[in-house]
Amino acid sequence: MIRTILSVAATLAVLLFVTQPAAADYYGAPWCAVVAMGDGDMQWDCEYRTIEECRPNVLAGNRGWCNPNPYRPMEQRPTRKRQLRSQ
Repeated sequence: MIRTILSVAATLAVLLFVTQPAAADYYGAPWCAVVAMGDGDMQWDCEYRTIEECRPNVLAGNRGWCNPNPYRPMEQRPTRKRQLRSQ
């Protein structure tokens, strides 16, 4: 019985002191849907991994656009590739 109590206590001690709390990484996604809320107020919804995931939210009756996440470090931001027109 004592052996069981000691093993449970040791397991709890390891779980309490070794594990780290989960970090909420709201601004970690590379794309944001910027939606006009009226009166010039804009809401930034930064939870999209690709621009393709962002577009349906913006095009579904919301007035807005998709923008690279400004809260990410510059080297982690997605780049917009410009296509050259052939003449």
